Amino acid sequence: MTDEIAITGIRATGFHGVYEHERRDGQEFVADVVLGLSLRAAASTDDVTDTVHYGEVAEDVAAVLTGEPVNLIETLAQRIADIVLTRPLVERVTVTIHKPRAPIVVPFDDVTVTITRSRA
Repeated sequence: MTDEIAITGIRATGFHGVYEHERRDGQEFVADVVLGLSLRAAASTDDVTDTVHYGEVAEDVAAVLTGEPVNLIETLAQRIADIVLTRPLVERVTVTIHKPRAPIVVPFDDVTVTITRSRA
């Protein structure tokens, strides 16, 4: 399988983090997801039912970002991977979580965690 669907820059406010002010005030999180699947059938039939609805995937990702708070963005990435892998056509997913306002005292642009998971 060499085909992919990528959705980048999914933004939502979440209340994740280990510090009390992160949980109280919230902050923007950004997620990128890359779905690994075969797009051969969809390309052949031109039928949306033969692919993954990326709008629905984006909504699922945003729901995790705004959902139940976690301490670590590693956990957030895993939750997103678990949900994406419930879609029957998806064989692999790579999730990157960006935390551009992480509580770091030195100048920085972004903090990211990236995981790749495959269907068991």
